Amino acid sequence: MTLRFSPLFSGSSGNAVYVSGCDMQLLIDCGMSCARVAGELRAVGVSPEDIGGILVTHEHIDHIRGVGVFARKYRCPVYATEETWAAMEEKLGAIPPENRRMVRPGEDFFLGQLNVTPFPTPHDAACSVGYVLSTPDGARFGLATDIGCVRSGWLDAVRGCAAVLLESNYDPGMLQAGRYPYDLKRRIQSRKGHLSNDDAAEAALALVHAGARQLVLGHLSKENNFPELALQCTMSALERDGAAGVQVCVARRDGNSGVFTVSAEMLE
Repeated sequence: MTLRFSPLFSGSSGNAVYVSGCDMQLLIDCGMSCARVAGELRAVGVSPEDIGGILVTHEHIDHIRGVGVFARKYRCPVYATEETWAAMEEKLGAIPPENRRMVRPGEDFFLGQLNVTPFPTPHDAACSVGYVLSTPDGARFGLATDIGCVRSGWLDAVRGCAAVLLESNYDPGMLQAGRYPYDLKRRIQSRKGHLSNDDAAEAALALVHAGARQLVLGHLSKENNFPELALQCTMSALERDGAAGVQVCVARRDGNSGVFTVSAEMLE
């Protein structure tokens, strides 16, 4: 069995990722308008009507902007932690009770044969989570963005994933020299903010040592990063370590980044 995923949007302005496997098609977050997300789904050959659910990481607007409209228009369930529901429900508008699904960090559940594991992430939200999706034969994809620091908890959750969408949000020099106010700079750099390019490179090494063969760097800041900087930082760290056979690329902020395929054989 294989998993397929496509970052439809990935950045500080909006995030949405398409994932499919075991006859299930999902979105992780829907942080652009329903119309734009639907358009990018069609661009990668997916009908929005076939989406079977939206997995929400947390309540910040760049992750939920289109959730309510998309869920109502296409009648699909929304999965989020109890704390995230409380923080976001007024922003979403009415979601039918039968389409409100609660998840708990660390407790996996099945959508058909597809196993979904939410895991806690250090971020300044009510109950921020990432997700690992896996097939019965061991194909595993992990999404780890909106993370304030590199630590064992979330890293352990995504170890063994053949493919990971990993945050590489900002370049420290650009952030310090930029126009953001001091308090916002402190928030971004805090242990509940975002991962810098250097942090992402450190995490990438750990994930590659645990078997990752495909890394997509995402959630780049428009103001405080360049795709070339993020890619160079991670690639340099992998090259210094002697890591080989790893595909690394950067997700686009403003449209889909193509479709990636994940199989259990990638870990062999």
